Amino acid sequence: MESGLDHRSARALLEWHIALGADECIQDAPVNRYELPEAAPVSLRKAAVVAPEPARPQIVPMVQVDTVAEARRAAAGAADLAALRAALEGFEHCDLKRGARHFVFADGMAGARVMVIGEAPGREEDLEGKPFVGPAGALLDRMLAAIGLSREADARDQGVYITNVLPWRPPQNRDPEAGEIAMMRPFVERHIALARPEVVIVMGNAACEAVLGRKGVLRLRGGWAEAVGVPVMPMMHPAYLLRNPAAKREAWADLLAVQARLRGGR
Repeated sequence: MESGLDHRSARALLEWHIALGADECIQDAPVNRYELPEAAPVSLRKAAVVAPEPARPQIVPMVQVDTVAEARRAAAGAADLAALRAALEGFEHCDLKRGARHFVFADGMAGARVMVIGEAPGREEDLEGKPFVGPAGALLDRMLAAIGLSREADARDQGVYITNVLPWRPPQNRDPEAGEIAMMRPFVERHIALARPEVVIVMGNAACEAVLGRKGVLRLRGGWAEAVGVPVMPMMHPAYLLRNPAAKREAWADLLAVQARLRGGR
C-alpha cells in the first residue's frame, strides 16, 4: 500500500517522533528480548577479535627447600664461633626469626670447661639478646655458683659458656617444635665442636632432643650420655624448677655429678 506522504512530509514526521523520544520502530509482531540469538551480533564478533580473552597467569610450583640440609651446609662452613654466629644469624629458613626482636647467640666465656644448652629465649632474653637472663637465668646463675662456676668468670676452670637450641624466641614462649629442633641441630652440634667444652649440660626436653636425639628429661636426668665426643649431663630446666621447687633436690645431685666429673671423678 502506497503512502500519500511525500518525502519532505515523511522526513518531518520522522524528526517529530525522534524529538518525542521514539528510538525504535514498532513492528507488526512482538519481539522477545529474553531470547538468546543463535549467533552473536557482528559488533560482538568484531569486539572478540579486537579484545581477546586475557591469558591465564601461569602457576609456578613452589620449590621445596630441605631446611635441615641447608642448616647442615651453613654450619659446616663455619670455621670458628664468630663465623657460626654469622651463619646462624643469616639463616633465612626459620620463621621464628621474623617474629623475634633479637637474635640470641650465647653468653659467658667461650672455651670454658662447661657448656650449658637451654631450649629457647623467653621474653627477657628476647629483649636483651642474651640467654638465661630472666628468673630462670637468675636461678641458673645460683645453681652454677654453688659448684664454683660463673658466666662472668675469666678463668677457664671457673667459667661457663651458655647458649640455647633456638636463637629466636618462639611466640608466646611456646615449646620448640620438632621441625625447629631438627633444623637447628646442625648448628648446635657445630657450636659444641667449636666451643670445645669438657662437659655439656643440656637443660630441658628440647635441649635433650637436639643434642642426644631423645626426649624425657625427667627420665634421662642424672645419667651421663655422650654427644659430639663430649660427656653430656641432662638436667631439668630452671623454669621447671621454679614451678616445682621439690625437684631442686635432684638438680643439686646432678650439679654434684658435674662437679665430680670436672674434678676427675666419674
